[in-house]
This record gives sequence, structure tokens and C-alpha cells, in this order.
Amino acid sequence: MNNRWLVSAAVGLAAVSLQAAEPTSSTGTNPVAAKAAQPAATSGRWSPYQPLKAPAVPTVQNARWVRSPIDAFVLAQQETAGLKPSPEADRATFIRRATLDAWGLLPTPEEVKAFVNDKSPQAYERLVDRLLASHHFGERQARRWLDLARYADSTGFQNDNTRPNNWRYRDYVINAFNSDKPYNRFIQEQLAGDELWPDDQQARIATGFLAGYPDNYNSRDLIQRKYQIETDMTDLVGEVFLAQTIGCARCHNHKSDRVSQKEYFQLQAFFANTAFNEKAPLAKGTETEFDRAYQKQLAVYNEATKDIRARQKAILDQVREAGRKYYNERYLDDSRAAIFKPEAEWTPLDKWVNWRKQAVASDNEIVSYLRDTAEEKTRADYKEDHVALWKEYKGLQEQLKQFDKLKPSKGSGTLTTALELTSKEVPPTHVRFTGIHEKPLEAVNPGIPALWGGKGEVPITPLAHSSGRRAVLAQWLSADNNPLTARVYVNRAWAQYFDKGIVPTVADFGRAGQKPTHPELLDHLASKFVGDGWSIKKLHREILLSSTYRQSSDERKDVAKLDPENKLLAVYPRKRLEAEEIRDSLLYASGLLVDKVGGPSVFPPVLKRGNDVGKSQDFAGNRAWTVSDDQEDWHRRSLYVFTRRSFPYPITQNFDPANPNNPHHKRDVTTTPLQALTLFNSEIVFDWSQALAGRVINEAGANEDAQLNRVYQILFAREPNKTERAALKQFLADQQIAIRQKVAEGKFEVAVPGGLKNTKGYDPIKSAAFVDLVHTVANSNDFAYRF
Repeated sequence: MNNRWLVSAAVGLAAVSLQAAEPTSSTGTNPVAAKAAQPAATSGRWSPYQPLKAPAVPTVQNARWVRSPIDAFVLAQQETAGLKPSPEADRATFIRRATLDAWGLLPTPEEVKAFVNDKSPQAYERLVDRLLASHHFGERQARRWLDLARYADSTGFQNDNTRPNNWRYRDYVINAFNSDKPYNRFIQEQLAGDELWPDDQQARIATGFLAGYPDNYNSRDLIQRKYQIETDMTDLVGEVFLAQTIGCARCHNHKSDRVSQKEYFQLQAFFANTAFNEKAPLAKGTETEFDRAYQKQLAVYNEATKDIRARQKAILDQVREAGRKYYNERYLDDSRAAIFKPEAEWTPLDKWVNWRKQAVASDNEIVSYLRDTAEEKTRADYKEDHVALWKEYKGLQEQLKQFDKLKPSKGSGTLTTALELTSKEVPPTHVRFTGIHEKPLEAVNPGIPALWGGKGEVPITPLAHSSGRRAVLAQWLSADNNPLTARVYVNRAWAQYFDKGIVPTVADFGRAGQKPTHPELLDHLASKFVGDGWSIKKLHREILLSSTYRQSSDERKDVAKLDPENKLLAVYPRKRLEAEEIRDSLLYASGLLVDKVGGPSVFPPVLKRGNDVGKSQDFAGNRAWTVSDDQEDWHRRSLYVFTRRSFPYPITQNFDPANPNNPHHKRDVTTTPLQALTLFNSEIVFDWSQALAGRVINEAGANEDAQLNRVYQILFAREPNKTERAALKQFLADQQIAIRQKVAEGKFEVAVPGGLKNTKGYDPIKSAAFVDLVHTVANSNDFAYRF
């Protein structure tokens, strides 16, 4: 099919018929306006490090507008600046906004109709409670948390190896949000679940938060690798839970915040004894349906290949000792010193090095040794007797490939968890000269920076199975009196709904960050969050039910003049949908979305050529993208699409998804030609438009007005206005003429709606024009933005 000649016509329709997505803003800054838009004065100098106390709720003139203390704090500043809040958004706009924000999906036309017609005083409460009770809430919040956790299904670096059980951590996060796990417990499990609850498998899986670092399995310097992993964890904790740029202090005393290099390494010392087991067995009786399916298919493969694999093992066993010695000698000097030392003489650092060496070792290295010593005659260790062994092994490899289709296509029988190799003796942590790991200075013990309320070293009591270090850190971070933790989280939640945080620099509460626009509001939300038992759903409920959240996003000239950056929130901020929201909402609209929670990550098609969807796109090393045979996988939510660090999923990569190599605090919003080209030219997206066209015809019938109404109801939660309806009908008329001409010339294949239930009186030309209209409307700003 070649439908690309329609692009210019489609763009024209989108431009003529649809509203602009973003309000205009004034150029330049009015000094009076700038002064008026400043945050209201606070009682004393506000600091994120001061003890958290609930502030008094301000008195406002328009008390009837206040539904929540949130509104009083917001309205007080608006009234000081001489502004009034915007009117409420109409109900259809509100439910579309709230559903996208809370679920990352569009509401159904039936849900919109029910809410619009609900005249009860509790209509908004019922809507919000329904949104928070749905499993979609956990999926949406998980995506935001996984951004922070630098989640990926692969390791990155050269080979970008697959991490086959990382999805268990992703599912843990979804379930934590859906069950409203208290945020303080959520912190403790992710930092020290293996220490605090060693018999709780989910708590151990939670430590996948720490284990998600990019990793180079081929690293030959294991001492450096340990330091890099500890650095990643230290920076992660500072950024995610405390919004502190602590990483700056690794090489020198922090230039903005009062954190010394010594304090940085004291913080790093909490992780000195941490290792990771990426192949820990599942506890008996905890298997999910995905695990049972994996084990069943693995048993089929193992039975079919047991003789071949046994013969392969017998060959490798003949060279295993020499091959392992060869690879162990490839490590750098300080690593080799630990590897070749008798186990009885191992120090705590030696134990970590040998654990890591064993964790990354595999038969692949022995196979490579056999191949190289058989084929490279110029090698000093060339072995003529290896030639026959290698020939036989290669033949067995070819035989084994014939059974590849029997392998489980996804899943694993293991989990990843943090662990500690000792309970009392711990590898030392040193200050490093300019952060260079080869230049250790003084040794330090665990401690909390004074800026955060710490008093230097903290007492550590070893536990029966671990040092207890991470447990102490987790308990400090999650304490009710911690000055930063609650403030940072509620600020992130606020940014989810209002695009910007109360502290606009959500990743930096330090001196280099921006000051809060509403400091008392931030402290109110944080204090209430702690007082409500760290309930995430109660926090989101209060925001969703506030008058501040209900405001219209229509442009206002008085706000643009007095508060051009909308710091005072007198207008609800419009926002483009995130990458996953765009894909998921298109799938929902087309009727193709498969609503299935959890499980191993899936591989939808990367591209389509005609009717042939490529079954495998192979890249260097382990970087493969093998399209799932089960077409249900193609239509799962984007949260479940395999995240390969070296190969972002093409349909979403142009819409500013999270970078999984670092904690990602806030999605960028760029505007590039590739975004329009992706949605207009992707054959996969066009297939979804065909499915949407078929859905509309099935639900609306043959009446043209009813069809246009239904398209808008599905995509925009409203019906087209008079001007839009005229433009849509003109497009259909012009498109039919153009398609008939192209067909007559033999230059065009018509696109038909998908899944039609009734083809009586079917007109392929008219239907093809309708597919093009649907494809165009779905590519409009009205779809890509929430208002």
C-alpha cells in the first residue's frame, strides 16, 4: 500500500479543523507582572532541609472556590497578584484529562457520557475513586517510577545482554501502586528488602531497584566495576528519594550544596557490602502463570535436546579448566590477585570480586576458548587436538539450532535480588582522590551528610545474614521526620498533574535548583502525606478533587500578561501526551489494546513491509528483536514492551521517552518533523487507523454524521463543532475524488477499514477515504494533547 501522497492533504485538514494545542504566551517580561507573579512571602526563610511542619491554611476572599486546602494555598497567591482562577473545565474535558493523567489512557465514550450525565453531588468523587481503584492506575504510576529507577530489560554497554527476569521488578512496582503500599515501606523494600524481610520474595525482588544499573559483563577490572556499581547506587538514592545532585561530590566538595567529598563516600559506604544474584531461584509455590508456562516449555526443549547438550558438555569439560584459567588471567592485576588467592585467605573485598567473577562466567567463554585454540594456528596455545573437538562441537551447535522454536520465547525461572556476602566484615570504603578509583585516600564508615540532618557516622548493627547497612539507610530515608523524602515525592506527584513541580526542578532541591512557587502548599502536601500513613492514593485523590485541578486550560490574556509562566496556576496547563500515552491511546482507540497486567516483556513489530511483518531483527551481539508470535503481545501497553538500552522501540522513541541509562526525572517535550512522520508514515500506525475506522463504522453505522461524531467521541471525548464538521465532510468528498482518480490510473491500492461486521452496501472508495480521515484526525494536536 502507498498512502503517502495523502500527507499534505491530511496535514491541511488537521491544521484547518482542529484547535491549537497550546496557548500563546507574551514575549518579553513586564516588570510589574514579574513582581506580581512571585511566590507569596513565607514566614521565615523556607528550606527543604528544615523540619517538616504543617503550615496554617491561608484565609482567602473567594472561600466558595476552595474544595481542598490545596485551593486555599493556590488562591491566596492568585488574589495577591490580582488574578482569579479559571472557570471549571467542562465535564467531558475533565474526565479525559483525569483519565489520561491517572491511567495514561483515554476514557471510553460510555464513561464520558456517564460522568457528564451524573448529576449527583458525588460525581467527581466517584470518578476519581474509580480511577484510583483500577489496575491502570498502578500501570501509569509504575511507568513514572521506572523512569526514575532507570529500568530496562537489558544491561547496555557493548553486548547489551538481556536481563530475562527484570520484568519481576516492574510487576512489583505495578502491584505496589495498585495496593497503595505505603511509600515508606516502598522505600525500605527497594533499598533493603533482602535485609529487612529475607523470607519475603517480593521484598527481595524489590531490590531490583538497585540492580537496574547499566552493566558491562565483560569488564576486566572487577575492582573498578564494584566502585562503578556503588557509585550508581549512591547517586540513584540521592537523586530519586532526596532530589539532591549528590554525584557532584564524588570528585570534589559540592560547589553548590554543602556536601563534602568525604560525606559522599560515607554515603557510598552503605553499599560497600552489596552484591546481586541475578539467578536466584523462585520460592516454591510462588510461581505465576507466566512462570508455569515458561517451565513447561523449557521442559519440552530440555527433553528434546538433552542428548545434544550432554555431548556438548562432555566436549567442553575436556577444556573447561584450561579455558577458565585462560579467561581468569585476562582480568587486571588487582582482580587476579583475588581470583587466584586461596579461598581461606579471602578478604571481604576478595569475596565480592570472586562472586562477581562467578556471576558473569558462562560456558560461552569456554566455547570461545575452544574455537580460538582450534582455529588460530598462530596462537601460542594453539592445540591441534582441539580441531576435532571444535568440529564436533560446531556440528552439535547446528543440530541444536533446529530446536530453537521449542525454546521459551520469554520469561525465566529466576529472580534478581540484592544480597550481602558477609554480615560483620565489610569491604572498606575510601575517599577517592578526584573520584578516581585507583587513588584511595582515607577509609570512611557509613554516614549521612550534615546538610540532610545527619551527624556524621551512624551506628550500624549487623543482622544475622547481612551487615545491616542498607537497612539503616532505608529506615532513615523513610522516617516520618526526614525533611526531604516526603517533600520530594509529593513534588513529583504534583508535576505529574500540573506539568511542573511546586519546586520546578524536580530533580534538584538544592541551591542550584529553582525555589518553590508555593512553599507552604508543598509542606502541606508533604505533612498530610506522612500523616495519612504515606498513602500515595490519598495524595493523588486530594490533587484530583481540587478546584485547582478542575480549572479550564483556555488561554487568558490577563494571565499571560501578569504571569506568563503560569506559576500561580490561574490556568490549567496543557500538556502533550507522553510517548507511551500516544501509542497506548491509539491502540485503545483502534479497539486493539490487550488489557493484560504483568508478565515478561513483549516484542511487538518494529516495522512492516507490505503484509510481511519481520519476525526477527537481529543486531550485533545479543541485541536481537524477535517479534512475538502471539499477536496479543503486539497490542499490549507500552509499559510491557521490551526495553533494550541500545535499541529504543521506534514508534515511541521520537516522542521523548525516558533514557534508561540514568534516573529520568521529567519527560522532555520536543517538536520535531520525525514525530509527524512517524505517525503519518508508519504502516503499523496506519493499521491501527484502519482498525479504528472499522470500529467506528461498527459502532456508529452507515450514517456519516454519526461516524464523525463517534470518531471525535473516541479520540477527543466530544463531538465536532460546526466548523470542524464542515471541514471533515469536505475532506471526505475531496478524498473520494482523489482516490477514484488514482485507482483509475492503476497507481493506488485502497485501504479498507478493519474488522467490519456488516459489509452490506460497502463502498471501498468511500471507506478508504474514511480510513484516511480517521488517520488524519488521530494525528492531530487535539489527540496528542490533554487540556
